[in-house]
Amino acid sequence: MKASFILPVLLSSAAMAQPAGTFTAVGNRTTPRYGSTATLLPTGEVLIAGGQGADNRILASAELYDPSTGVFIPTGDMTTTRAYHSATLLPDGRVLIAGGTGGSSAELYDPASGTFMATGGMVKGGGYGTAILLANGKVLIAHDRVAFVATATAELYDPVTGTFSATGDQLLIWGGDQKAALLADGRVLLMICCTAEQLYDPASGTFSLTGRTTSVYQDGFAAASLANGEVLRSGGYVEEGNVATAGAELYDPSTGTFVPTGNMTRSRCYHTATPLGDGSVLIAGSEPLVLGDVTGNGAELYDPATGTFSRTGDMTTARANHTATLLLDGTVLISGGGAASAELYKPSVPSPAPVLFSLLGDGKGQGAIWHAATGQVASADNPAIAGEALSMYTTSLVDGGVIPPQVAVGGRLAEILFFGKAPGYPGYYQVNFRMPSGVAFGSAVPVRLTYLDRSSNQVTIGAQ
Repeated sequence: MKASFILPVLLSSAAMAQPAGTFTAVGNRTTPRYGSTATLLPTGEVLIAGGQGADNRILASAELYDPSTGVFIPTGDMTTTRAYHSATLLPDGRVLIAGGTGGSSAELYDPASGTFMATGGMVKGGGYGTAILLANGKVLIAHDRVAFVATATAELYDPVTGTFSATGDQLLIWGGDQKAALLADGRVLLMICCTAEQLYDPASGTFSLTGRTTSVYQDGFAAASLANGEVLRSGGYVEEGNVATAGAELYDPSTGTFVPTGNMTRSRCYHTATPLGDGSVLIAGSEPLVLGDVTGNGAELYDPATGTFSRTGDMTTARANHTATLLLDGTVLISGGGAASAELYKPSVPSPAPVLFSLLGDGKGQGAIWHAATGQVASADNPAIAGEALSMYTTSLVDGGVIPPQVAVGGRLAEILFFGKAPGYPGYYQVNFRMPSGVAFGSAVPVRLTYLDRSSNQVTIGAQ
């Protein structure tokens, strides 16, 4: 069966309601915590792990947020206590938990069993490491000066082998905040304090310097990757004088420079910046100590098209050092910051996660994924082979976006060859990718697409 015959039948979607931009309280976390991580799982649940409790004890406990009920429930404990660690969703759906205060090891969370298990030993470990999934399927972990006074050798985690290995030495290290952003060309922008920034190139395994920020603010800034390929950096503060900024700037990968953009509506630090499905960014919360008598429950939206910020509804609770997670339905889960409470932000026009299509039209089983050369479905009778180009349609990409989606086939990331508007099908997008090597043969190999850190539904193809 050719793709041209099956796709018109599959391309349908239900209209979503358009609630106003407001915050609504949901169930409390099982444990008050800050310095924890929040990871959206392919199931739509959110894994909350570790952190420090109300009595400043470092925690090993973890819990899940179920968006269908609005309730947090306990899941298995980590193998060790951790706070300010990293958590990275892997292509096979597991979560890599690494480093942090109280833990210099790494472990994996398996959503299928709800349990954590140790994985390979880190090269350095510990500290306030920053982790990001690379386009090649490995995880880059950059370290900070708190753990390593003299040098900070970055490392890579390979999910296939379960091992860590050293990569290039960072050129700049800092004892405070670090933020990482994956650029459209596969490089990583690593932002620290108030000086020059650096880029990591996975192809060479080396770091290089790039332009310096326009601000002099040290800690507590937030960063968000924009669909147009730029990176938004906002806020932060200087400890001397306890002063925060409302300033914001954009990193342009084409020039390697930071340039100012519009100011936020108020000064902020230790806030969150969450890209939404329409390309805008939700800015929420702040440390109230630097705001005088202003509480840290305010929120605003950044519009990349105009370069301006505008107020949106206030949170139900003042928060700083909290987590913000874009959910599959386009809402944002805000939780933590020392409080047990949690809340949802509902954009005016929620954008749901991408959808992959199946032959039966239910989003399950044999996917509507075809051999690019023939247009024939990649099925058990006509399986895909390593290295060949495959094509599929999806939804909910940002028009004009340059940051590619990620496609996992059998738990391995594929090379993206093309993504853009689907010809003849307004509102839908075509993604061409190369069948990765090392995928186990089978008649029902799982395929998922991830965009803006949200996973699509899972379909299958035949592979050999």
